[in-house]
Amino acid sequence: MVTLFFQAVASFTLLFADTSSVVGFVHVLPKTQVSVSGRTSTRTSTRTSTSTALKTKNSDRARTERILEESMGDDWRLFRAKLVAEEKAATVAERFNGKSQSSSTSSSSSADSENQDSSSSSSSSSSSVTRQDEQLEKQGQLGELFGAAISSIFKSSNHKETSKVSDENIYRGDSIGRGVQQSDLMYQDPFVSAGELPIHIKPKMYAPVNKHRWAHQIEHIEPGCVLIANEKLGGVFHQTVVLIVDHHEKTGTTGVVINRPLDGNLLKIASEQQTNLDLSLKLAFTSSPVTYGGPVLPEEFAVLHGFGHVEGSKKLAPGIFIGGSEELMNEVRIARFDPRHALFIKGHAAWVSGQLEREIQKGVWYIASASSDVMLRYAGAPTTEEDDDTDLWADILNCMGENYAEIARKHSGRGDRRMMP
Repeated sequence: MVTLFFQAVASFTLLFADTSSVVGFVHVLPKTQVSVSGRTSTRTSTRTSTSTALKTKNSDRARTERILEESMGDDWRLFRAKLVAEEKAATVAERFNGKSQSSSTSSSSSADSENQDSSSSSSSSSSSVTRQDEQLEKQGQLGELFGAAISSIFKSSNHKETSKVSDENIYRGDSIGRGVQQSDLMYQDPFVSAGELPIHIKPKMYAPVNKHRWAHQIEHIEPGCVLIANEKLGGVFHQTVVLIVDHHEKTGTTGVVINRPLDGNLLKIASEQQTNLDLSLKLAFTSSPVTYGGPVLPEEFAVLHGFGHVEGSKKLAPGIFIGGSEELMNEVRIARFDPRHALFIKGHAAWVSGQLEREIQKGVWYIASASSDVMLRYAGAPTTEEDDDTDLWADILNCMGENYAEIARKHSGRGDRRMMP
């Protein structure tokens, strides 16, 4: 009963929370000094300690959920990527089979023409076959018929033996009421119900997809997807990768650029430029990287990370979160979160209702879904030799393959670190 009460309180708090905190942008509220008596001060400190305990519990829970989600492979985006890869493989196979059939058809037609030529040339010689040869041919045909009759008898007996074996397998109970063999199940459970059966079946073998490195095109905008700038797009969005934070038909779309790292850490950049970042955040996240996020509200910051769904954050996709800087600051102070794995994004991009759809129709943006490690490239995600850690725009296009890889080959070269226009 107590658990349900706290869940209801948490849901109520999130429902009426400030919209900006849900989006993940860091706003600094003015601090007020209040003189209170000793008794009131004691109550305040007790309330503060209780609030801190609840926040710590929420952070622990968020981190645990994140670890479990990753260990269990509960990423629906990865499952979709496997399906897309499977469809591409099937399409390639169909094309290959079509070409092979066309080549075999052409070869067979040429062979038929050759046979016709040879038959016309040999018609004269076939007319000279003797009566004795005809009799031998008839005897051979009779022998073939007799041999076929004998083999059919043995085939029927073998079929009976096979059906007998299959009946024995049925009586073993391997597939009674299941429709699948026990070898197709991840583990044996004789009491599994029909409704539970789908989650016990071993997953099919899809086309190989690298969990760390994958990307594919999608046809719609969704939170957590990325917009990849068309190679012809210039200005501040030239060869940018924009992570979609929020998208709604009526309120428009919000996103952040994630591949324009700035020179220097958070303390240096926030001190040299006009920002609204609190000093405590500057000191806690001194070594955190910073990127240019867009031309809207450049004095505001958003924090992108993979720690977990902490208070004040928003989950964009499995393993990708934005916001929750206050909770992350507490985690940094107790040395449970590396500040280098928090990417502070300066400013953001915004589109009014219908604007982004029109830009996509004109070919300004490519829409894609990508792995969390690819999107958290500048937030401390691991990289391999296969990754291009200097040009995220080209790297995602190469992951998408086909025509996109050709675009990356022709137009890449400047990289992510560049002077802003």
